[in-house]
Amino acid sequence: QVQLVESGGGLVQVGGSLRLSCAASGRTFSNYGMGWFRRAPGKEREFVARISRSGGTTDYADSVKGRFTISRDNAKSTVYLQMSSLKPEDTAVYYCAASISYVGRSAALYNSWGQGIQVTVSS
Repeated sequence: QVQLVESGGGLVQVGGSLRLSCAASGRTFSNYGMGWFRRAPGKEREFVARISRSGGTTDYADSVKGRFTISRDNAKSTVYLQMSSLKPEDTAVYYCAASISYVGRSAALYNSWGQGIQVTVSS
């Protein structure tokens, strides 16, 4: 399996921006579709965004569409989540995940997960 390590989280004010990074190691990164998920306090884990192996296809949850952008750099084995216009409801632990097969919105499709990183949006 590929190993994943997230970075870039922290505390930000409403309306601010953050960029999360997820560095992969252990396998050929370009063979994996990638996704971002999040878990807010007291809530279930939810899909945020996904990106195909080549980066040519992306998909977003309605709650973040137009504010978040997922991208990847296969040469650096890294996937990014640029978050803008942040809202208090974006506060959560964010996880990146890798799928060797079809990459969709279901967490069950992903084989490897990072440890998660906290994002807190203060009002």
